[in-house]
Amino acid sequence: MNPAVWVLMPIAGLGCVATTAVVIVWMATRGCGPADRARVLRAIAEVIRAVWGSR
Repeated sequence: MNPAVWVLMPIAGLGCVATTAVVIVWMATRGCGPADRARVLRAIAEVIRAVWGSR
């Protein structure tokens, strides 16, 4: 395999993960009331903090 492919592969993977996360948030908040939307966004923020290790 070309070394450039190995360098770009993680970047492409992060793009897929980010796109999937956006779609999941969009689906979870679609048709929700404001209180439910805030709860969903707060839960997603907790997951992001856990993944990034700031909590």
